[in-house]
Amino acid sequence: MRNRRKLFIGLIRIVIFFLFICQLTAVYAQDGDVLDGPEFTKARQLLTRLSPEEKAGQLFLITFNGANLEDNNEIIELITDYHIGGVVLKRENDNFSESETLLSGTYQLIKHIQLEEYQVANQSIKTGGVTTLNDYIPLFIGISQNGDGYPYDQILSGMTALPSQMAIGATWDKNLAEKAGEVLGGELSFLGFNLLLGPSLDLSESPASSVKDDLAVQTFGGDPYWVGEMGKAFISGIKTGSKDGIIVLAKHFPGIGSSDRLSNVEVATVRKSLEQLKLYELAPFSEVSRLSRIDGTALVDGFLVSHIRYQGFQGNIRATTKPVSFDSSAIEQLMSISPFTAWREKGGILVSEDLGSEAIRKFFNPSNQDFDARQIARTAFLAGNDLLFMDDLISTRDADRFETYKNIITFFVQKYKEDQIFAERVDQSLIRILAKKYQLYPEFDFDMVVGQENLISGIGNHNEIVFEIASNAAVLINPGNDQILEILPNPPQTRERILIFSDVVSARQCSECAARPVVSVNGFGNALLDLYGPSASAELLPQNILSYGFEDLLEYIENPFNRLELETNFSKADWIIFVTAGYNSVSSDAMGEFLSQNYEWILEKKVVLFVFGPPYYLDATEISSFSAVYGLFSKVEHFFEFAARILFKEVSPKGSSPVSIPAISYDLITITSPDPKQVIELSVDESFIKDHKIEDPDSQEENGLNIFRLGDNLPVKTGIILDHNNHLVPDGTIVHFTLNQIGENITIQQVESATENGIAKALILLKNPGIHEIRVSSEPAPNSQILLLDISEEEGAIISAITPTPIPALPLEDELHSGEIDVVTDNSELTSRERPGLRWLAVFIFSWITGLIVFYRTGFIESAITRAKLCFTIIIGMMVSGFVVIFWIETEYSKTGWAGFLYTFFLCLGGGVLAGGLYWMIKRKLERRLD
Repeated sequence: MRNRRKLFIGLIRIVIFFLFICQLTAVYAQDGDVLDGPEFTKARQLLTRLSPEEKAGQLFLITFNGANLEDNNEIIELITDYHIGGVVLKRENDNFSESETLLSGTYQLIKHIQLEEYQVANQSIKTGGVTTLNDYIPLFIGISQNGDGYPYDQILSGMTALPSQMAIGATWDKNLAEKAGEVLGGELSFLGFNLLLGPSLDLSESPASSVKDDLAVQTFGGDPYWVGEMGKAFISGIKTGSKDGIIVLAKHFPGIGSSDRLSNVEVATVRKSLEQLKLYELAPFSEVSRLSRIDGTALVDGFLVSHIRYQGFQGNIRATTKPVSFDSSAIEQLMSISPFTAWREKGGILVSEDLGSEAIRKFFNPSNQDFDARQIARTAFLAGNDLLFMDDLISTRDADRFETYKNIITFFVQKYKEDQIFAERVDQSLIRILAKKYQLYPEFDFDMVVGQENLISGIGNHNEIVFEIASNAAVLINPGNDQILEILPNPPQTRERILIFSDVVSARQCSECAARPVVSVNGFGNALLDLYGPSASAELLPQNILSYGFEDLLEYIENPFNRLELETNFSKADWIIFVTAGYNSVSSDAMGEFLSQNYEWILEKKVVLFVFGPPYYLDATEISSFSAVYGLFSKVEHFFEFAARILFKEVSPKGSSPVSIPAISYDLITITSPDPKQVIELSVDESFIKDHKIEDPDSQEENGLNIFRLGDNLPVKTGIILDHNNHLVPDGTIVHFTLNQIGENITIQQVESATENGIAKALILLKNPGIHEIRVSSEPAPNSQILLLDISEEEGAIISAITPTPIPALPLEDELHSGEIDVVTDNSELTSRERPGLRWLAVFIFSWITGLIVFYRTGFIESAITRAKLCFTIIIGMMVSGFVVIFWIETEYSKTGWAGFLYTFFLCLGGGVLAGGLYWMIKRKLERRLD
């Protein structure tokens, strides 16, 4: 008994020890075995040498004022004494100087920031009588450079003026997106930046009429698939251009495109469930983090987590989350989605949006009484963010933001020393952060970090890429392409007068810098004269081009007597051209009032609108008043040049809007669906045969043709399916493959598949002889080529004819790779056809076995001869039934698979019972007569 007790206690101890090891392994797996690679090994080694002060400081990205570090003791102290992880440079904080010294000044500022950290690391310290050196850890130097100049870029001149993301999206060309990213990545890395807050992977949805402060042109578009594809290409370009020297943070995770207000002023809300988010807002973020679908160059390094709330996130439409950046359960649930789980295990980082934003202050301190920034930072960190971005974050009782920064870091150091769980959480995030820095610099060498100043001479020299994007992005919004030649038969003539009304936008690189025009009154007119004026082709005379701002037009509408010259110019003008750079209340009001009050003035004139911002604000009534409306999506200089070329019909717009335009019923969901006018190509999938190396004797080639027999699966695939704009349809578009029997109008089989890279694949089971056809359709495109199959039931039968309907090949921009096969079949088992001899042998054996069983189980019949006769009759009955089933009866079960055997045995057994029953009845009648 005592030995049993000892054995039982020993087993319990073993089980407890095993569970402890499993738990320990699981804990370390979060930041140990899962986060593998040389950069994580180095990060763990460095972690053991860092003090709590150094660890806590690395968690923070901060901002500061000024472009000269020597005059800014606060930032130097934060670098040297508080060991911050990085800084973000912003135009509004005066981090950039005048344009003449902008690039060199920025390079020197970044070098100085890194140098402060490097000098501290080289100062010797004594611990216990031993002299050691601090570890040098390079800082993140971040920037948000979204394209399209002011207000979305921080550096407004000197660099290549890249267009907006929406302009890139309007090209629907991943190669151009990659080229743009390559230019941006290269030029930022030359300046010393190693962290990019962008690109935006939000979906642009047409805002309500009351919501004008939206993302505008800062998105690639409104379709989840295309935003993901363009985002991948853009990120890949950044990595290539910077030679993997920039950490990319996609924003604004998990998507703010459908929010109800501007999120940096007040915490916005998105009313969607998690399942809806997976299909739409989260889809682009999934694509850039899906390890199995993209190579390392297109893999995003981190997400900038937005301060946005979600109503209905967890299924309850009445429940609203806290801002996601502060909601641990929301972040945990998002990171549990498969692409993000694997991405986090590979070291993906989460970075909070600005904790000092007005929206956060209003949310956590609506009464403006007592705002404790330490608790704000702590909550955001414990919610799951690895790196905390703080810009202008100030506690109520602190003198300035730098005092708040120091208090927050000190608070984190104290928590690290006192709270073991908090310390473990800090170490987990720190390993990710340090690994990203080792990813940038395999060795923390100062010369490698700061680069070479002479490289900045290569910045700003890529205008040909900008013009290429412009030439592929321009869109004719209204009217249709088939009508434009009739409405604008000729370009402006030499003697014709052109009246231009334009938005006026100016910006400063710093608060003390001179204001420079972004969009000027004469901008479009100058573009016309540069190309067609006296110094060029002399098609235009300068005195015939008059330019005004929309404020001038609004002043004329309100009081015509003060601007009598405008009335004269209106009457003499042959062309009236409106130029808008985005939504602007002045331009919108002026243009709308003019068109409604003075419609008769433009009846005999050519009135053209060029939209250099988002097109979805346009009003349907206003659009109908214009001879033509063009969308350019970006206001950088080359887009004005291209607009001038459009006006003179030197070029034609080739792009397609990447967002819906309600005013012209341009709906993106409809536009990206299959074009009903196309005939979908259909063919046998030879690549499947080669990839799977089919060597079955029944599926060999004879005279160069593949043979497929009854019971085989025929691999088929479509050609590239195109949408209404002649681009490939998004991945996941449903396609139906249908097998019909000719002559009987019977649908034998329908297989549903989904596209990948525009192509759908399926396997069609050949289970019935006869002449068949295979068609394919994808709503709303019903027409396809046809495969004709003549399937014989004779031995060695093959597909005798594969005859697709010939159509002209559709043009493709790039060679595309086909995707995975989505196989959907019916419930019958897919096996090769069994030969009749094999089935007949099985019936013969089964009949004799059944007969013998009956002989030995009918002992109540005294006469052995009678039992033998009964059994022999049953055997004959079963064999006759089997013969009829195998050679005469045609059903879907009679030829193939185990179901075919069971079907045959069942009918054989019935035949045997029937024969045995007849024998017994006849025998009993004979016996009665004899009696």
